[in-house]
Amino acid sequence: MSETTPVKTEAAAVTQATLNKKAAPKSDYKPADVSPQRRVQRSFAVRLWSIRHSRLLEWFYSRFADMFLLLHPLWKGIGYGRVEAPIKFVEKRVKGFMFDCRMCGQCILSSTGMSCPMNCPKQLRNGPCGGVRANGNCEVEPDMPCVWVKAWEGSQNMVNSDKILAVQKPVDQSLRETSAWLRVTAQAAAARQAAADAKTADAKTGAAA
Repeated sequence: MSETTPVKTEAAAVTQATLNKKAAPKSDYKPADVSPQRRVQRSFAVRLWSIRHSRLLEWFYSRFADMFLLLHPLWKGIGYGRVEAPIKFVEKRVKGFMFDCRMCGQCILSSTGMSCPMNCPKQLRNGPCGGVRANGNCEVEPDMPCVWVKAWEGSQNMVNSDKILAVQKPVDQSLRETSAWLRVTAQAAAARQAAADAKTADAKTGAAA
């Protein structure tokens, strides 16, 4: 019995993938690594790079937002509704590549260390659940680093690191697949106009007095 046990163990260890590989025709072509685990790791690679360089991206996004705000008269002249399709096309691909963006339309990357909370399988917007593994990985997807563990790490590198402490509102599902870039720009333009109007009103009140 002791002689046959190793044979059984070895046979059990042979997977269907191994058998298929052995049965495949031999050629000079060797495919790139198609392991599902490798694919998962590669999909996290850019996302983790963005988190490690959160301070740089924070600086860049600040300038990018300023540029978009300068273009507000153009967006307004053309019509925000008309420019949304091409802007959303670019936004979806850039943020999808950098952050695995899900286009929730309510981007809070600047508050979460450049770690998108929509990547959390539970879509938690205000911190991790109680199931974070000892190695810092997700409870639901064991091979994925917890989004909120990485959010904390990324936020500590940023100038506005305390933004992660702000309580976020629940996701408004009606804003899915809309441009967060344009929404934030329109809101910033409205706030700037309101401040200018208030300043003008104060000046008139002071002159009248």
